[in-house]
Amino acid sequence: MASFNRVVLVGNLTRDPELRYIPSGSAVSEIGLAVNDRVKKGDQWVDETTFVDVTLWGRTAEVANEYLSKGSSVLIEGRLKLDSWEKDGQKRSKLRVICEKMQMLGGREGGGGGGGGGGAARGGNRVSSGARASQQSSSDDYGSYDDGGPSGGFPDDEIPF
Repeated sequence: MASFNRVVLVGNLTRDPELRYIPSGSAVSEIGLAVNDRVKKGDQWVDETTFVDVTLWGRTAEVANEYLSKGSSVLIEGRLKLDSWEKDGQKRSKLRVICEKMQMLGGREGGGGGGGGGGAARGGNRVSSGARASQQSSSDDYGSYDDGGPSGGFPDDEIPF
């Protein structure tokens, strides 16, 4: 039977990204993510928070370090990895997420005013491992659409219903 290891999380950073470079020159960044969930306990809804460690590689790690900070909202897509080690003679293990795609959510911090249209907003930026954020033009993606009603060539009073 084939297995499937895919995780999608939306949450807020618990600390600033910690960027470092390994000897091969690749960038690695570690972030902590707080993911909230509402569960019903008895007759009340309660918020439960799960804290997840996430590892980002390459350009994704550099972008996270440059644009994210504690409290930033982000979507992470990746896979689970089990880290195992021994400390003081005791075996320990911990699950972490290896990020394959990241999308920054929310608006630009300190970006005074909401004129819109100028520059790329962080809310739509997606970064894949090794890829830069893609930008799309908002007005030409779908062509023009005239919401002027039907253009059947006959007046509305002749419609048979």
